[in-house]
Amino acid sequence: MSQYWSPAIRDLTPYVPGEQPRERVIKLNTNENPYPPAPGVSEALRQYAIDHLRLYPDPTSLSLRETLAKTYGVSVAETFVGNGSDEVLAFAFQAFFCQGAPLDVPSITYSFYPVYANLYGVELRKHSLNDQWEVDLDALASASERAGVIFANPNAPTGHAHPLASIEALLKRVTDRVVLVDEAYVDFGAESAVALIERYPNLLVTGTFSKSRSLAGLRLGYAIGSPELIEGLQRVKDSFNSYPVDSLASVVGIEALKDTQHFDACRNNVITTRERTRQRLEALGFEVLPSKANFLLAQHPDVAGAQLFAGLRERGILVRHFNTDLLNNFLRISIGTDDEMDSFIEALESLCGQ
Repeated sequence: MSQYWSPAIRDLTPYVPGEQPRERVIKLNTNENPYPPAPGVSEALRQYAIDHLRLYPDPTSLSLRETLAKTYGVSVAETFVGNGSDEVLAFAFQAFFCQGAPLDVPSITYSFYPVYANLYGVELRKHSLNDQWEVDLDALASASERAGVIFANPNAPTGHAHPLASIEALLKRVTDRVVLVDEAYVDFGAESAVALIERYPNLLVTGTFSKSRSLAGLRLGYAIGSPELIEGLQRVKDSFNSYPVDSLASVVGIEALKDTQHFDACRNNVITTRERTRQRLEALGFEVLPSKANFLLAQHPDVAGAQLFAGLRERGILVRHFNTDLLNNFLRISIGTDDEMDSFIEALESLCGQ
């Protein structure tokens, strides 16, 4: 441990992303989209003037935010963009959750939340999932004093999603602090809380272009909320990096938002393959949690998760294994193409003695 590090850095446990191998494998471990971005993205890249790279981008990302606002039926003043939803979440922690009180969060959720909490000195108050592996919204709303509430819908890595009515019931109870709904996976079958923005000024919805828009390599995310909340994010952004979204990313993001036909086709393909894979896993004896995301969380009653993870890796197939007490036997399986999922199931049949 370096003597030059500040004390806060010494105590950090950084987020560990899924493995990004150099060799050719079937990659079902990082929830990437198996399909390419919208065709207009390629054309935008071809037409992009290289001379633009010597100029700073628009610090307000106005053109991208205008397209985002049109896509989601909100005003431009209710939109914010950043380098992936992870950066947007980091800004939100700084802007809204450093309140000297605990932040209410599910005990099993996106593993970057505790990393940010540790980084910014935010105490987490963790609430267990219910016996159906669902985020307990009643528990999240139960505290009398809080820094805020944050949860992913659909939840990661369990995949369950709450209907809009349940989220609104939470918002009716939590009115004094920000409620952040992380919708990284919402396009794969869940209901978006963006429809509630106008009625609940303390609601912030975050999203990403990485999953359903097939742009994980670009790093582009967004938030939608009341102008008051957006201004809070902008104050943090302009105190950290006035130019977070580069001009090329803005152009690509606009094209991805405009092609609704490609967007719908890709996400519907993922949903169809997800349900087909779920049925085949259950036929092999797996317990598979219901999912509205582009992944499945599954465990086998007779073969340990670590053993399956290692066996799949030996066969050139990567999935995610969480080495935690509650999830130790589970595998999180990103949904790939039909051919990739066929290879995955064939490997499992061998490993499970089918």
